[in-house]
Amino acid sequence: MKFKLTALEKQWILYDVGNSAFVLLVSTILPIYFNYLGDKAGLSSVDYLAYWGYAVSVSTLIVAFLGPVLGSIADVQNYKKRLFAGSMILGVISCILLGIAPSWLWFLCIFVVAKTAYSVSLIFYDAMLTDVTTDERMDTVSSNGYAWGYIGSCIPFILSLLVVLNYDKLNLAMSHAMFIAFLITGSWWLISSLPLLQNYKQTYYISMQEHIVHNSFSRLGRTFREITRDKKILFFLLAFFFYIDGVYTIIDMATAYGQSLGLDSTGLLLALLLTQIVAFPCALIFGSLSKKASSVTLIKICILAYTGIALYAIKLDTQLDFWILAVLVGMFQGAIQALSRSYFAQIIPAEKSGEYFGIMDICGKGASFFGTFLVSFISQLSGSTNAGVGSLSVMFLLGFFFFGQAAKYQTNRK
Repeated sequence: MKFKLTALEKQWILYDVGNSAFVLLVSTILPIYFNYLGDKAGLSSVDYLAYWGYAVSVSTLIVAFLGPVLGSIADVQNYKKRLFAGSMILGVISCILLGIAPSWLWFLCIFVVAKTAYSVSLIFYDAMLTDVTTDERMDTVSSNGYAWGYIGSCIPFILSLLVVLNYDKLNLAMSHAMFIAFLITGSWWLISSLPLLQNYKQTYYISMQEHIVHNSFSRLGRTFREITRDKKILFFLLAFFFYIDGVYTIIDMATAYGQSLGLDSTGLLLALLLTQIVAFPCALIFGSLSKKASSVTLIKICILAYTGIALYAIKLDTQLDFWILAVLVGMFQGAIQALSRSYFAQIIPAEKSGEYFGIMDICGKGASFFGTFLVSFISQLSGSTNAGVGSLSVMFLLGFFFFGQAAKYQTNRK
């Protein structure tokens, strides 16, 4: 029987289409423009990569602290939509403001705000999954979100790319072309969010309480104690900390990495566009496979694939190598994210989805400060960006080990 999405599931997926445009911009054009601003200020290639990595680390560290508290507040009746709307709007405004940053330092500061707001919005968005679909549909719906997000984000990206690459033919300054690109992306993000904002209703929630912030800390304490007793969740979160850390670091620093190696900017952007195109069918394929194979098996395959990708990056020094890397990342990027999201949503209490996804964010985007910091630190220490990216293989191996322990525990429980 053909799988048919409901109207609310489609609207939830549409937000993936909107926010993915910002992600694609961050992983492609943004680092190149920052390199342009850095060159004007005399930054070296190693310092350029390091400062970009540090900015990403600061953003994700902020989310690690804010995520659980805001997620806990979002579980209170009628708060999830409000917090989602607020973080989304802040992200959109900050995205557009990047186009008027006067220096590389101001640019990084605004970028930290934009990326933080984007990441926080995803905590509420992921937590909405329990409200918009059912357990048996989660793997497929989550995979569709990433798949359509990848292909849909290509539309504003291509428009932005045409403006940026042809700014001289359009009689524009580079800064003006970039402002247009940021405006296109921010507008796409906002418009794609409106249907979900209009129709979403919080099905699972905690009743309205006094002293919401104070009570959220109390609930968080109880939840952390529950997690330590529920090994199914505990070992998954430990594994997720390591393997998704490496995934997000590769996404955040891919273009900056290629730039630091002196690879052609246009070729890098087209290669990363190819990643989005490849990721679209692959995410859908893994979503279909989840009906026949267990999520545990599929996630293990993705972790091992990413270990190989990180090791391959050690020898990367040509444009062709980067294109191969882009295809390999596209094959597994959406799958590992989508399956992890739906797997977690199925093993947590639905009425505490915001709280649990906030905690998950510590082990995911919040914790990825370690990966970006590791790449930046090893790059500066060794003087080699290849060594910095290659060091991520350790993160994937640790993730595979802990995920194996989680799977073993589940088997023993059965």
